[in-house]
Amino acid sequence: MKKPLVGALLSLLLLGAAATPAVAAPTAPTAPSAPTATAPGATAVAVTYAGTVALSNCSGSVVRAPASQPNDLALVLSNGHCLESGFPAAGEVITDRPSSRSFSLLNAAGSKVGTLRASRIAYATMTDTDISVYQLTRTYAQIQSQYGITALTLDDVRPAQGSAIKVVSGYWKRTYSCSVDGFAYRLKEGDWTWKDSVRYTSACNTIGGTSGSPVIDTTTGKVVAVNNTGNEDGARCTVNNPCEVDQNGNVTVRRGINYAQQTYIVVPCIAPGNRIDLSRPGCTLPKP
Repeated sequence: MKKPLVGALLSLLLLGAAATPAVAAPTAPTAPSAPTATAPGATAVAVTYAGTVALSNCSGSVVRAPASQPNDLALVLSNGHCLESGFPAAGEVITDRPSSRSFSLLNAAGSKVGTLRASRIAYATMTDTDISVYQLTRTYAQIQSQYGITALTLDDVRPAQGSAIKVVSGYWKRTYSCSVDGFAYRLKEGDWTWKDSVRYTSACNTIGGTSGSPVIDTTTGKVVAVNNTGNEDGARCTVNNPCEVDQNGNVTVRRGINYAQQTYIVVPCIAPGNRIDLSRPGCTLPKP
């Protein structure tokens, strides 16, 4: 996993990098990156920090499904491994659990404009995917009215290989630009296995604290994935060193390469009223 920040900072200290900006300096500069291609005839949209959030240890974003309504209670998307209660076990699915977690809401420039609060964890798991979805105490309309911030929209289609993307970290106020390099049939890390994970090209060299960042398609401006892990040391299938496993069981290790979990699979599970309903047609998220 892209470690929650406490673990990331400990690693930096152990490596003798105590002078590296951490919580006190979350304005790290935008990461340099290689140019990314846009589909012929397409125009890249401006991707900003508006709608992203900072958690206590991770990143996230205020999101809506294509059919979400202004008066629906808003949702925040992050990783399952970013939960305040710790990592869910392999096979564990959490639904409708009370939560009062707070989120720092950012504007386009990356400045904090307010604090949002959860009422519950609507859904979370680290099985097949690595996501958490929090339901907030405010509606999209209330957030728009008070802060002028519009939620990011979840794309309802699978991202395409070669798509230009940006990983936008609300925690670090840092953006990574790269492309979808491909997909891992299975991505195994420690006790956890994820399906059909997005593999980035090397320019998205995400770090601890970027967990939960929205991955935004620069052509549509929609969220196509949520950033979650990378192979740090070249080890095989261990924590912080995921490996790819293909349909035949062959294992590939890609040191320094990072990954995300696709989010189009969440859309069919969002019922009217912005409720997570795992019994809806087309919903393939793991069930308790």
